[in-house]
Amino acid sequence: MAKAKRVTRSFGIWDRPQVLVAIADLLTVGAVAALGLAGVVWLARLPIFPLREMVLTSEPARVTRAQLEYAVRLGADGNFFTVSLDRVRAALERLPWVRRAEVRRVWPGRLEISLQEHSARARWRDPGTESLLVNREGEVFAAAYENSLPLFTGPEGTSALMLKRYDEFSSILRAKGRSIRRLDLSTRQAWRMELDDGLNIDLGRDQSKAPLAERLTRFAAVREQVVEKLGPGIAYVDLRYPNGFAARVAGGAAVRNKEK
Repeated sequence: MAKAKRVTRSFGIWDRPQVLVAIADLLTVGAVAALGLAGVVWLARLPIFPLREMVLTSEPARVTRAQLEYAVRLGADGNFFTVSLDRVRAALERLPWVRRAEVRRVWPGRLEISLQEHSARARWRDPGTESLLVNREGEVFAAAYENSLPLFTGPEGTSALMLKRYDEFSSILRAKGRSIRRLDLSTRQAWRMELDDGLNIDLGRDQSKAPLAERLTRFAAVREQVVEKLGPGIAYVDLRYPNGFAARVAGGAAVRNKEK
């Protein structure tokens, strides 16, 4: 009796018409999408969508039109659709007096720019670094400034604290017709200042029982009497005492005043 032969048949992807049709449809959709995207990119790069103008929402006080145009040209690579607003914004914010910039597209070919400029309140010098400026938010920035400003000297990261203290101390001294020329903060949180008349005041560190502002207010209240007693040549005042102060006349000995 003849032995029956076993027939083995493999079924691959080519034997499944539905799968082949699905793959073909998927490839067709992908190809159409790729062609559509390429068409959009090609169309967007055509010179029919150029950037025609740059419009400022308000006229800046310190940034020149030439600086703005240079920054926009540096950051604006492409046409109305392809230009990177983030790159333009970053280029603008690298300008010396620009604190913050906002950029948006306005059809058909305009970039609208809003700028927030720094407002300088003081010069800043951290030992070992170049001279910088402090804005009204207490931030340090680099820019040239031609007018007279008070000088802050302190550890890195203390500019906001120093501006707050400067405003506090200035309000006390302004009532007596004086202003602060220089304010120093040491790494041990000790304060010193130089007034517009050359008087140096050592406030020392803040104390819970005798806060800085309280000690300065107490001296400001009696300064005229001290000048009448010692003369106008007072060069240095030490306010580190909780209940009094010491004064030194230029070229003379120190004089102590202690409250009862």
